[in-house]
Amino acid sequence: MSESDAPLFTITRAHLNTGLRGFPVGTCRTSAVDPDRGVSYIGYPIADLAALDPEAVIHLLLERHLPDEAELLAFKADLRARAGLPPKVLDLLAVLPREGHPMEWLMAGLNFLGMTARTGDYAEDARNLIAWAPELVAAIFRIRSGWGSPIAADPDRGLIENFVHMLGVPGGDPERLTELLRVFYILHMDHGGGNLSTFTGKAVASGHADLFASMTAAMAALYGPLHGRANQDCLNFVRTVGSSDPADVEKFVRNALANKQKIYGFGHAVLRAEDPRATIEYALGQRIYNDDPLFQTALTLRDVAVKVLSGMEKVSNPFPNVDAVSGTLLNAAGLTDSNYYTVLFGLSRITGICAQIVDERLRFRNGKGAPIVRPKYIAQDQER
Repeated sequence: MSESDAPLFTITRAHLNTGLRGFPVGTCRTSAVDPDRGVSYIGYPIADLAALDPEAVIHLLLERHLPDEAELLAFKADLRARAGLPPKVLDLLAVLPREGHPMEWLMAGLNFLGMTARTGDYAEDARNLIAWAPELVAAIFRIRSGWGSPIAADPDRGLIENFVHMLGVPGGDPERLTELLRVFYILHMDHGGGNLSTFTGKAVASGHADLFASMTAAMAALYGPLHGRANQDCLNFVRTVGSSDPADVEKFVRNALANKQKIYGFGHAVLRAEDPRATIEYALGQRIYNDDPLFQTALTLRDVAVKVLSGMEKVSNPFPNVDAVSGTLLNAAGLTDSNYYTVLFGLSRITGICAQIVDERLRFRNGKGAPIVRPKYIAQDQER
């Protein structure tokens, strides 16, 4: 039997209706998640990328190599030239109901972009969307939150610098927020091919839907509380602890476990060590938000929760994941409404999903593209 014919997985009936967890269904060429080393993009560990220009990491995912200085300058110029959200989209946002969740606003904006600005070329639309997404998200913040009219883009600042400029967070510190969001953007760009939002976006694109329709579907998947709202839940959990004293925190954690409550921000479906993205975020927080009381609580949880969870027989990974502290840092930066955190997650993840859709549609199978997703379901319990 050749290596290509060797079975990767034996499916039994016990595997049915388990959410495809662990089923190998394809290959991913942009990122990988190793149980011990964490996330990497095109072979680069995330820790080696976190301090780079976000545009350099976008280029890495789209073009499969880090740009040299000339390539980076050209790529930044290309994104600047594409900047400028079509005005009709801002008109749409102005009439959306405030009761809608920010993610519903994002989905509406993406869908409208597809109706009014798509080219039908996956690679071209991907670059356009990556350039437009910061302006779309900033406008959602300002209009829905009542902060005022959208602020005109200034793309010469740089992708994230311009985003912070367009946000205009009331009472915020633009310098520290920029430093945080540059890292946040890179850490959340991609996460293998099998997470729900990425898989959904690629599945929709496999039917040859355009990139904007596919991304709208991907963001609908991210919107669910079991996927993209984890950092929001983690912040709310940190808020309930109420202390950064180790003894108080340990008592809180043990009481929560005794009451069958979840310890948010700890554990991971794949990782078996502290998420390197969390390690980066803790270090960043200690540098720029170490005086924030909630961040100090999150730091204490990092030690105490691991100690308590490590003593539990059924816990395979007691360590912090990327969401353990990200919401706390966003809150410290002045973005105190956690309903918007999934939108920030989506802003970053759009890049990785774009890269994977472009790869599958234009490069797989010698340019024919990956085939339409069509899993088999077994008929059962249908007797009349």
